[in-house]
Amino acid sequence: MTTNTHDAGAGSSATPSVAGMPEVIDQVALARLYGEPLFAMPQDLYIPPDALEVFLEAFEGPLDLLLYLIRKQNFNILDIPMAGVTRQYLVYVEEIRNHNLELAAEYLLMAAMLIEIKSRMLLPPKKVAEGQEAEDPRAELVRRLLEYEQMKLAAANLNALPQYGRDFLKAQVYIEQSLQPRFPDVQVVDLQEAWADILKRAKLVQHHKISREELSVREHMSIVLRHLQGRKFIEFENLFDPGLGVPVLVVTFIALLELAKETLIEITQAEAFAPIYVRLAYSPA
Repeated sequence: MTTNTHDAGAGSSATPSVAGMPEVIDQVALARLYGEPLFAMPQDLYIPPDALEVFLEAFEGPLDLLLYLIRKQNFNILDIPMAGVTRQYLVYVEEIRNHNLELAAEYLLMAAMLIEIKSRMLLPPKKVAEGQEAEDPRAELVRRLLEYEQMKLAAANLNALPQYGRDFLKAQVYIEQSLQPRFPDVQVVDLQEAWADILKRAKLVQHHKISREELSVREHMSIVLRHLQGRKFIEFENLFDPGLGVPVLVVTFIALLELAKETLIEITQAEAFAPIYVRLAYSPA
């Protein structure tokens, strides 16, 4: 147990100094009285009874206190002197009862166990079979103390290990990686607008020759593929020749849609509202 004093009151006015003590020691206060610095030792120092507080060592429970008393005096845990340990334990419990009656309950239970063990040790040992040793009343207590000490040491070892957030922090470094640009997908509306523009331009070309022509979608698919071979890409409108008439434009557009459906070509654009380009979806051998 340790003691400490708080805010001691002065019974009379402090005199300038005490014999052998300077009034000021390097401008550092010797103490503080009600928050005010005290540069000289007062005479007739009076300490009110309620200014003295007793601070007890912090223990995690009755076993922790009992183990502390045993280890502090270097007692053999396998041969505990019950009288001395019980006496010291009761002194501590009495201090707890004066300050915190609820906390003292579990300590009182251990005190009763210690007294019971001591009283059993004073009684004659029970008769046992020949060749067997009499049961030591302290055996169960020793077992619990050894198990508690083992767990306490294990907890201390775990607490000594570096812990994330207490002893170290995880380093986080953001590295900006250059990703391959992804161009926006061509929407159906974009194709409609491009197709409408081509039709508008095709209507400007007037043909007076009336003839019947059978057009093949497969043939125009091959024509489009031949145009694209050997080139990285072709602008969408360059695949159409308005001079051939609207029927050829329609068949060519259907051929483009079939090629895109069969993933033989790719239709892309660099950004929204930018020109639309067509390219082969594979690299020819």
